[in-house]
Amino acid sequence: MVGWIYLPRLIDKIRLNLAGKLHEDYRPNFLKGGFDAKWFETTGVDADEFIALVAGCDTDGQVADWVRHNVNAQLDPASQLAFNDAVGNYGVDEANADLRARLAQRKEAAGFGNRNDIQCFVDFIDADEGRL
Repeated sequence: MVGWIYLPRLIDKIRLNLAGKLHEDYRPNFLKGGFDAKWFETTGVDADEFIALVAGCDTDGQVADWVRHNVNAQLDPASQLAFNDAVGNYGVDEANADLRARLAQRKEAAGFGNRNDIQCFVDFIDADEGRL
């Protein structure tokens, strides 16, 4: 979505939260941690303002248009690429033993311990939510 690997998920989480349906597992880090916080940090967008934007838009396309004009047009494209690479490959680096161990623990706890196709946290999220 307008070049952001994480934007569709972020919008979905905001919409679920606004509807009172965000799963309790996501609430502790919602907007304040993980990939959510990294997106806001990278883009310089205020989380509360973005929530209001999403709440006031009927479609994800309207949000995407706003991001295109108010974020992408102002941001160095290298920052967007670095963000996408960091998110898309989070947990892949074999040299980061702690992160690999956390991914393995999360996989095991979710019943995916034998799933070799889950190589990073994005894969894990997709598997956990039934897309992989």
